[in-house]
Parts: sequence; structure tokens; C-alpha cells
Amino acid sequence: MKFAWLACLCFGGLLFAGPEDPALNVNSRYTVETVIVTGAGWTTNVAADHDGKISTGLRKDILAVIGNKLNSGVLDDLARRLRKEFQARTVTHRVQRGDNPESVRVVFEVAAKPTHFDVSVPKFLYANSLGWNGAVEGTLTVQHNGVTLGLVSDGDELAERFTGLRARYENSRLGTDRVRFRFEFDSFHEQWNSATRDQLALSPSAAESTSGLYRTRQNLQPVVSFVIARPLTLSVGTSFQSFEDESPLARMEAANAFVTSLRYQERTEGAVNQQGVDAGYNLRAGSRTLASDYTYARHHWDARYTFSHGRHQITDDLQAGLISGRAPLFEQFVLGNATFLRGWNKYEIDPWGGNRFVHNSVEYRYRLFQVFYDTGAVWQSGQAAIPRHSVGVGLRQSAFFLAIAVPVRDTRADPIFMVGMNY
Repeated sequence: MKFAWLACLCFGGLLFAGPEDPALNVNSRYTVETVIVTGAGWTTNVAADHDGKISTGLRKDILAVIGNKLNSGVLDDLARRLRKEFQARTVTHRVQRGDNPESVRVVFEVAAKPTHFDVSVPKFLYANSLGWNGAVEGTLTVQHNGVTLGLVSDGDELAERFTGLRARYENSRLGTDRVRFRFEFDSFHEQWNSATRDQLALSPSAAESTSGLYRTRQNLQPVVSFVIARPLTLSVGTSFQSFEDESPLARMEAANAFVTSLRYQERTEGAVNQQGVDAGYNLRAGSRTLASDYTYARHHWDARYTFSHGRHQITDDLQAGLISGRAPLFEQFVLGNATFLRGWNKYEIDPWGGNRFVHNSVEYRYRLFQVFYDTGAVWQSGQAAIPRHSVGVGLRQSAFFLAIAVPVRDTRADPIFMVGMNY
């Protein structure tokens, strides 16, 4: 009798167990070798490419899938987050055979909305030394074509405050995803600080090295970018800038230039540590060939290294530049703003900028908390470079920051408060 009961129990167990879930069988058998995200005209291998198409947080979570067993629930969640980030119509995923035995590659396919409109605020900044500065843009995207219209009022970036209109057209896939085209149009009205006016009036050498003050400025700039290799991008184009000076005759002058830049971006992510390198060189060369009234060469180098360990991050940012020839004022280098030598007032350092500069910033972050140390100098050729230093502390979350920076000097400390967003 007991054998009959045992047989019934075994038979009942088989009935309730049912067939084995094939998904569970796959999960326990195959390991994710790599993850690829592809869209209209572009593809990125998350493990190998570091092109910035995917945000850092989402990219880190996708990388966590690699090396683990296939899990359809996790893939569904990543697809949902990709759809939200790209504002896509749909995001689907499929599994392909990997290069190694018992491994697979996961491919996410992003189907973008045919047309969508975005509003962004690339800059919104207040500093008690410079006042309010901001820009707002609206972008209409149709497949790989984007048209942007924006308004800007910025007294932080250059020696002057420029206010006006900015428009551009971008094609992210000019025949191939390795070629991109961008055309920008700017129209600005200029406002000058009294310190800049006084300095130029007192400096007899100003006319030999730069332009005078101007009321308005326009710019037409077509640029083509080539992705030579995934970490390396080359851009070439021209810039046609015209401006109306403040003389009684209100003459129009031109600073037309060839523009080129070379950019290298690489990121290495391990189980605990992450490292990133972002370096570039930019050249603007005013030429008589383009009917320019100014002949000059403006060189700019920058290199940024980032090391992350858990929630700790250290960044070192080095930049330098020089101008040869006679260049207009908007090409001058400026320190003492929200980016360079934070804590100093740019009108105290050099009210009309310089044609030489070097700057280094070291920053440490832990979660939202940040401390930084800036050092740099800006000067005119033939003059002595005076190095300056500043320190600061603040909070930062993505592009939003709140900081207090203090210039380091012998006499007094005048802290500068800064808050806003600055991409």
C-alpha cells in the first residue's frame, strides 16, 4: 500500500511541476558576451566604444550585464530605460550567438520617433561678480536632421556680454554615421564693461594686437566632422564673422577663418575603477584667402583625465592657448569666470583678455560634494605671465552646481558665489 501512495505522490508532483521554463534554461546556460545598441544610422558597442551616446549611469548598468547569465527581466528594464533616454518610439532587444561557446551578444534596437521637439537650457548661471547668464534652445528633430533655434545672453564666456540669436542645422548621418554636418548662424549685440573700455583706451598697443570695440557681431559657420576611429574625431570648416565697430563711421570688419579640431575621447571601465581621457586641439586661422581683415592663428589645447573609484572621483583639467597675428577681441582668452580661475573677477585680472593663457584645475568629488583648486595665467605676448590661484567648495549633480570660490592672495579674500547649469 505504501508503494501505491509513493507512486501517487510522484505522479502528482510531475503534474504540478509542469514543463521546464525554456527561458530559465537559457538563463542558466548562456553568458552575455557583449551588448550593442543600434539606432537609425549609428551603432555603439557598449563594452568597446565610448562615444557618449548613452548616459554614464545607464551605460554602467548595461556594462553590469556583460559577464553574467542572460536575464530577460533585466533586458526588459534596460530597454525601457533606453526608450526613455532616447525618447524613442520603441526599443527592442534580440539575442545573437557570441564568439565564445555558451555565450551570446545582446542587441538593443532603438526606433526613434520620426519627429520630436525638445527644449533645453545649455547654460543658466549666476555669479555675484558677473550677474545672470543664460541660454535656452528648442530643437526639432526629423530622423537624423536637427534644427535648433535659441536665445542667449552671456557675460561669462568672453570679455564682453553678447546677447542675441543662435540657430543651427545638424545632420548626424551624412551618408554614413561616420560623417556629420553642422551649420551655425549667430547674431549678437555686444555690451562692454567700463573696465574693458578704460583698459583699451589706456593701452597704445591694443590696436596692434586686437580689434577695437564693436556693437554687433554675426557668424556663419559650416563644419563637417569625420569619425576617424571610435575615439578620434576630426572636424574641418570655415567661420565667416563680421562685426560693426563703435567708431562714428560704423565700419563693418570681417574675421573670416578656417577652423579645424581634432578630438580624442576614451573611457576604460573595470569592475571598480573607471578612467576617462578627453583631449583635443582646435585651430582658427584668419586668412586673406577668405577676404578677412584679420590674419591670425588661434591655437587651443585641452586635456582632461578622470579617475573614479566607487563614489570617489578625481579630475585633472589642463588647457592652454596662444594667438599669433592680429585677432579680434572675441578670440581673446579669458580667465576669472565660471570655468577658469573660479573665484577671480575677469575684469580685475585682464579686462580685455590675453593672447596667451594656461590653466589647470584639479577637482575631487564624493557623491554630490566637490572641492577644487584652480591655477592659471593670462597675458599678452611680450608681457610677464602672473600666475594666480583659487580654491572652492560646493555641490554638483550632473550639470547643476552650487559653489563658493575664493581667490588666493596676500591681502584680502573676496569669495564669489556661483549657482546654475553650465554644459
